[in-house]
Amino acid sequence: MELNNTWRKTASTIYEKPKDSKMLGAVELDITHVEEFIASKRKEGIKITLTHIFALAIGKAIKHEIPELNCYLTRGKIRQRKTIDAMISVLIGNQMGSVIVKEIDQYNIVDLAKHLDEKIAKAKAKLTDNNRKKKNLLASIPWPFRKPLFNFIRWTSQDLGIVLPGIGIKPDAFGSFILSNIGTLGLDVGFGSLLPPSNLAFVMFMGKSQKKPVVVNDEIVIRKMISLTSVLDHRIVDGSHGGNLFRALKNYLSNPEDL
Repeated sequence: MELNNTWRKTASTIYEKPKDSKMLGAVELDITHVEEFIASKRKEGIKITLTHIFALAIGKAIKHEIPELNCYLTRGKIRQRKTIDAMISVLIGNQMGSVIVKEIDQYNIVDLAKHLDEKIAKAKAKLTDNNRKKKNLLASIPWPFRKPLFNFIRWTSQDLGIVLPGIGIKPDAFGSFILSNIGTLGLDVGFGSLLPPSNLAFVMFMGKSQKKPVVVNDEIVIRKMISLTSVLDHRIVDGSHGGNLFRALKNYLSNPEDL
């Protein structure tokens, strides 16, 4: 795998982040078997959700099929992350927060469910306080200087790969990808943004799951479907990587027991 081939060097030069480099992709997946798997695990007392399933499946897919998605851009070069870390959006009160699961590809689905739920329970108050402090810190800067300061921090941390003392934002501080279940907010489908300071190759969004008539073996049947959308940074990856990711996820969802 050649990370810094001719096209990647060209793409990282001609595209800006994220206004010019954004690619959008969407697919509708059959999760009927996944829902049955989740129900069976819950009967065993193991609380598994679709978010657990998708987070782990994405981590496994990156590990085994699409390692190019675990890269970031700094100093004009595509660099490979050492681990596959997932940033998972969670609802805290009436606002969204997030937790990071390090080396998510090393988990099985049962251990991930336990680990993530424990981490969310312990981190809710801390996340709320941290988010408020960070927002207040930026908001406390006078308006004419607020945007230039943010751009300077982003430029030093992402483009130069320098960690500023007292701020601690690293070029790969937001993990390998962000997963958000917007279906819990009542949205059938949606495309989010590549968070400017995140330096991610892609973000993934899960829509609302619902029953729909679909054709299976030339017959119309009712299946549980979900819309899955992704936003990718074209400086780092191509549309083919998004297609490979969707295909890999479809395979994992067909056999959730393998997770």
